[in-house]
Amino acid sequence: MSKPLRQSVEARASKLLSRMGVDEIPVPIEKIARSLGARVRFAPFDEELSGFVFIKDGTPIIGVNSLHHPNRQRFTIAHEIAHLQLHPEHITTEVHVDKQFAEPVLKRDSSSATGEARIEVEANQFAAALLMPADILNKILQESPIDIEDETSIEEWAKEFVVSKAALQYRIRNL
Repeated sequence: MSKPLRQSVEARASKLLSRMGVDEIPVPIEKIARSLGARVRFAPFDEELSGFVFIKDGTPIIGVNSLHHPNRQRFTIAHEIAHLQLHPEHITTEVHVDKQFAEPVLKRDSSSATGEARIEVEANQFAAALLMPADILNKILQESPIDIEDETSIEEWAKEFVVSKAALQYRIRNL
């Protein structure tokens, strides 16, 4: 993703956090989704499908795989919030779960994790910025620098943010 686009996505996530009055971790991601008018629904899906978003009777529905780790579920919710904020024109009234679907559908699965589709890259960037706000993370890094190779400190901070160690390491590298 280009630097200006990454900054734009980062700024939009920061603005949403500010508008919601969120200035502490862990970020209350389900509360944010509800504040945006979305309903979050958990159900067991195929392992490959983390989540999706669609509109039903004018209400955004965020589906989350209940079989996944809670940290992954939080990232999925943040990812779908990103689509609501950044890509509303792509959200339809139909649920698409066909992994072979050729059109850009708003679902979080293994292909979205690779960051191949532009809107999926943006949604992942927004989700990371939402769950691990730059201002909070930068303050932590200034007060007590984290060695991203130190598994113990990464694990401790990942627990504070309620994210995976890998997500926190990636976020620190990309700030």
